Amino acid sequence: MSVNNSSNVFLDSVPSNTSRFQVNVISESHESSAAVDNTDPPHYEETSFAEEAQNRFRISFRPGKQECYDNFLQNGETTKTDASFHAYDSHTNTYYLQTFGHNTVDAVPKIEYYRNTGSVSGPKVNRPSLLEIHEQLAKNVAVAPGSTDRVANGDGMSGDDQAENKEEEDKSGAVKFGWVKGVLVRCMLNIWGVMLFIRLSWIVGEAGIGLGVIIIGLAVTVTAITGLSTSAIATNGYVRGGLGVLIILLSTMVTSITGLSTAAIATNGFVRGGLGVIIIGLSVVVTTLTGISMSAICTNGVVRGGGAYYLISRSLGPEFGGSIGLIFAFANAVAVAMYVVGFAETVVDLLKESDSMMVDPTNDIRIIGSITVVILLGISVAGMEWEAKAQVILLVILLIAIANFFIGTVIPSNNEKRSRGFFNYQASIFAENFGPSFTKGEGFFSVFAIFFPAATGILAGANISGDLEDPQDAIPRGTMLAIFITTVAYIGVAICVGACVVRDATGNVNDTIISGMNCNGSAACGLGYDFSRCRHEPCQYGLMNNFQVMSMVSGFGPLITAGIFSATLSSALASLVSAPKVFQALCKDNIYKALQFFAKGYGKNNEPLRGYILTFVIAMAFILIAELNTIAPIISNFFLASYALINFSCFHASYAKSPGWRPAYRIYNMWVSLFGAVLCCAVMFVINWWAAVITYVIEFFLYIYVTYKKPDVNWGSSTQALSYVSALDNALELTTVEDHVKNFRPQCIVLTGGPMTRPALLDISHAFTKNSGLCICCEVFVGPRKLCVKEMNSGMAKKQAWLIKNKIKAFYAAVAADCFRDGVRSLLQASGLGRMKPNTLVIGYKRNWRKAPLAEIENYVGIIHDAFDFEIGVVIVRISQGFDISQVLQVQDELEKLEQERLALEATIKDNDSEEGSGGIRGLFKKAGKLNITKTPSKKDSSINTIQSMHVGEFNQKLVEASTQFKKKQGKGTIDVWWLFDDGGLTLLIPYILTLRKKWKDCKLRIYVGGKVNRIEEEKIAMASLLSKFRIKFADIHIIGDINIKPNKESWKVFEEMIEQYRLHESCKDVTTAEKLKRETPWKITDAELEAVKEKSYRQVRLNELLQEHSRAANLIVLSLPVARKGSISDWLYMAWLEILTKNLPPVLLVRGNHKNVLTFYS
Repeated sequence: MSVNNSSNVFLDSVPSNTSRFQVNVISESHESSAAVDNTDPPHYEETSFAEEAQNRFRISFRPGKQECYDNFLQNGETTKTDASFHAYDSHTNTYYLQTFGHNTVDAVPKIEYYRNTGSVSGPKVNRPSLLEIHEQLAKNVAVAPGSTDRVANGDGMSGDDQAENKEEEDKSGAVKFGWVKGVLVRCMLNIWGVMLFIRLSWIVGEAGIGLGVIIIGLAVTVTAITGLSTSAIATNGYVRGGLGVLIILLSTMVTSITGLSTAAIATNGFVRGGLGVIIIGLSVVVTTLTGISMSAICTNGVVRGGGAYYLISRSLGPEFGGSIGLIFAFANAVAVAMYVVGFAETVVDLLKESDSMMVDPTNDIRIIGSITVVILLGISVAGMEWEAKAQVILLVILLIAIANFFIGTVIPSNNEKRSRGFFNYQASIFAENFGPSFTKGEGFFSVFAIFFPAATGILAGANISGDLEDPQDAIPRGTMLAIFITTVAYIGVAICVGACVVRDATGNVNDTIISGMNCNGSAACGLGYDFSRCRHEPCQYGLMNNFQVMSMVSGFGPLITAGIFSATLSSALASLVSAPKVFQALCKDNIYKALQFFAKGYGKNNEPLRGYILTFVIAMAFILIAELNTIAPIISNFFLASYALINFSCFHASYAKSPGWRPAYRIYNMWVSLFGAVLCCAVMFVINWWAAVITYVIEFFLYIYVTYKKPDVNWGSSTQALSYVSALDNALELTTVEDHVKNFRPQCIVLTGGPMTRPALLDISHAFTKNSGLCICCEVFVGPRKLCVKEMNSGMAKKQAWLIKNKIKAFYAAVAADCFRDGVRSLLQASGLGRMKPNTLVIGYKRNWRKAPLAEIENYVGIIHDAFDFEIGVVIVRISQGFDISQVLQVQDELEKLEQERLALEATIKDNDSEEGSGGIRGLFKKAGKLNITKTPSKKDSSINTIQSMHVGEFNQKLVEASTQFKKKQGKGTIDVWWLFDDGGLTLLIPYILTLRKKWKDCKLRIYVGGKVNRIEEEKIAMASLLSKFRIKFADIHIIGDINIKPNKESWKVFEEMIEQYRLHESCKDVTTAEKLKRETPWKITDAELEAVKEKSYRQVRLNELLQEHSRAANLIVLSLPVARKGSISDWLYMAWLEILTKNLPPVLLVRGNHKNVLTFYS
C-alpha cells in the first residue's frame, strides 16, 4: 500500500530580469533520477503514479486591444490598469494574476464557474483548483497577444468545449418562445377542451351549480399544486411567481365562496346541496395543487427539454422519471388520436345534418381523422414557429367562441329558445339549479370523472421546456395564469348556464301555461312554460338532455362549432408536439437503450422528426380503431400519474432536506404537495379503478426494469438525498444502542492497496462480510506528501467505482503517510462511523519477508501489534501464489493500448483507401503476429481476465489463476478449523459465515482442538455440546492430544535453517563482541530469546506437521494466529513462526479475535 515515487523538485532558477509575474516551473517528471532518494526502503505496496500533464500557461490579447496592455509589464513591475481581469481560465490554461488589483490567482465568484459543460446560456469556466491556490506559484506566465480581454470576461474555452459551444452557436437561430406563446397559450388551449362546449352544461344539470363549481375547483387545485411543485423544483434563485400562487389560491377561494354566497342569497340562506359548486371546486383543488408543485419544481434549477419527464427524473431519479416518461409520452401520442377523433365526430355530426355522409359514421371518422392528423403532422414538422402561430390562431377562435356565449346570455331570448329552456338570467332558475339532481346511474364521482379530463393540460407548456427562452420563469407564470383564466372561465360558464337554462325542456313552443292551469312549482312554470311531462318521458332539450346548450344560448351558434374545432385541433396539435419532445428527452438520457434511435434531432430547433413519425403511427393506429371509450380512462390516468409524481417530487425533495433544494417559490408547502399527490391517486381510482390499477402495474414494471438496468446517470435526485439522510439518521440511532454479542459481525479493514491489485484477498474478505458486515478496502500511499495526496485524490472515485462495477459491497479508503505503519495506524483509529467501526484487520501474508528490508518487516509485524493494542482482531490470509497481480494488470493495460492503436490505425487506413487499407491491415496483422500481439478478451465485471498468449516470464499464469480462486464455487470438501486458542469465537465464526455463502455451502466444517490424550472422548463430547449450543453445524470434531510433543528432526532442521541468517549467536562470541553486535543489530534473534521460546517454536513446527497430516486436502484452513508478545519476540522470529506454521498448505486464514465474546448461546 505504499507508493514509490520520485520527489517533486522545484527548480528555482531566477532570470536576470525578474518580474513580479515570472514564477518558477515545477519539474513534475517522475522519471528524474535526481529526485529519487535511493536510501528510502522499498515499500510493501507498489502502486505506480500516472504521469501528470505538464501544461504551460500563457496570456494573450484580443486583436485591436493590445495597446491597452502595452505597459502591463515594464521593468519587472506591474502598471495599474482599469481593466477587470478574470483570475483564472482553465479553458485556455491561463493564469491571470489580477484580482482586486492584487497579484493572486484566486478568483472572484462568477456564474461561469457553476455552469455545466456545453451550457446553452454560456461557456463553463473552471476556477483555480485548491491545489493551485494552496501551493506556491510554480508556473511561468507567458504573455501572448489575443486573449486577455476574452479571459477576463470568462470566455475562454478548451478544445472540447469549443466544439460543444460551436454546436450551440450553430443552433443559435433556433426559435425560442416566451411565457405567453410558449406556455400560457398552450395551457389554455389544452385546458379549454370540448368539455367546455359540450359537457359542462350537462355537468351543471346533473350536479347543480354548487357541486359543479366545487368539482371544477378541486380539479384545478390539484393540477395547480402540481404546477407550483414543478416550478419549485426547476428554478433556483429569484422568486418569480410566488404572487401568482397567491393569486390562484385566493381566486379559487373567492370564486368558491362567491358561488356559495350567491346561492345562499338566492335561496334565502339555505344551501340545498350545492353539488355543482363542489364538483367545480374539487377540480380547482386538484389543478391548483398540481400547479403549486410544478412551480416549486421548475424554480429549483435550469429546466431543459423533456417537460414532465425532465422534472420528475431530475428530482426523483431515473427510475421514476424513466417509468413515467415513457407512459407520459405514450399518453400524449394517444391523446392526439382522442382529440382528432373528437374533431372528426363533430364533423360527422354536421355531415349527418346536411345528409352528406361519405360511407358510414365509423369510416367517416377514420377518413376525416386520418386527413386531419396528416395536416397536423405537416404543421408540426414545418417547425415550432409555425405550430405556435397555428396555436395563436386557434386560441383567438376559442376566445371569440367563449365571448360569443357570454354575449348570448344577455341577448333577450325568443320563443324557440324559451321552449328549449333558455330564459336569460333568472334568480329562480339559479336557485333551482343550485342543488344536484342526478339521473339514474350518475353520482358525484361519476360526474367528476367525466369533467376532470377538462382540467388536465397544465403540462402543455412544460412539455416543450427545451423550446422556451426562460423555462424557470415561463412555466410557473404561464401555467398558473392559464389555470387562473381557465378556472374563471369554467366557473363563469357553469354559473351563467345554470342561471339561464332549466334542466328539462320539451322544445315545443306550445307548452306554455294557460290561465287556470295548475303550476308544478318549477322555475319554468313560474316563467310561463310547462315542462312537467319531462318527468315521465324523455325530453330533448335542457341542461340534462341537450349537449348543444352553449350553441343555443350563444349569440351566433356556428361560432361555438368553430370553438369546438379550435379546442380539439389545438389540443391535438399540442399533444402531437409534446409527445415527441418528451420521448426525445427520454431517449437522449439512454435509459432505454433500445430507444436510442429516437434521440436524434434535426435542424436548428433539434426537432425530433423520428419521434414525430412514431407519434403519428401511434395516433393513426388509434384513429383507425375509431372507438376510444376503453382507452380514454387509461390516458386520463396516465396524465394523473404524472401529476401525482410531480407533487410527490416536490414533497420528496423538501423532505430530503438537501441543501440543493432552494426553489424560488416560497409559498409552496411540502405537505400540500403530498396532499396533491394523494388526491391525484384518489382521483385516478374515482375516474376508473381498473384503469388506475393498469397504470400502476405498468409504472411498477417499468420502475423495476430501470432499477435493474441501473442507468449510468447521476442527476443529484432527491432519492439520493433521502438515502443519505436515512443512512445518517440510522447511523446516529445506532450509536444510542449498546453493542450486543448477538449482533456481532466481522467489520473488516482489508489492506488490499488498490482493490483490483489483490482480488483474492478482497474476495475472501468479502465472502464473510457481504450483506452482514462492513468491509473497507484500504490503501496507504507512502512518499512525498504532495504527490501522494494528488495520486490518492485522483484515484478515489475510480477505485470505488471498480468495487461497484464488480458488485463488491465494500468501501474504498486511502491515507497518505510518511511510512506504511503510520498509515495503517491512522486507518485503524479513524475508519468507520459510530457503531460501524472496523473490529477486524485483514492482511495478506508477506511471502517475501526473507528478502525484504528490515523496515518493511518492522512495519508488517508492527501493524499486527498495533491492531492488538487497539483491541482489533487480526486475520492473515496466505495462498500459495501470493496476492499482488499489479504487474499482470500493467501488462494488460499495455496490451489494451496496443490493441486500441491497432484498431485506430485499421480504421484510418480503411477511411483513406479501402483497397490499400486491406493490404495494410494484412501487413499490420503479420507484424502483430511477429510481435506476438494478440487481442485480449473482453473483461467481465466479476473476474480478472487472463492473457492467453504472452512471452514466457512476462507474468505468472498461476498467479492470475490463483487470484480468482475465491470467485469460483468451491466444490464438496471441508473447511478445517483449528481452534487452538479461545479468542472469543472469531476463529469459529468466520468459517461458519463462509458456509452460509453460495460458493462455500458445499463445504463442511471440521473442528480441530487441542486436548489431553487420556481425555479425548470427554473433551470431544464437551466441544460437541458447546458447538450445539452455539447452533453451529459441523461434520466432525478431532481432539489433537500430541500437539506439545517435539517435531521430527527434519522439520526442526528446516526451521533452524530458516532463521539461521537472522540469529545473533552471541553465546559463541566473547562478551564485548556480543554486546557490540546487539547494539549494531538489535533486531536479530538472540540465543537467549530462542531458548526462552523454544517450546513455542516447537509448537509451530509440530502444528505444521499435524496440518500436513490432517488438512492437506481441505479447501480452506482456519487456524488460530499465534500472538507475539511485545518486547519478547523479535520480528524475524515471529515471521519464521508464521512461515513454518503455514508452509506447503492449502489457503490458510490465521485468525485471532480481540478476546471478547463474539458467540453466545443465550437468547
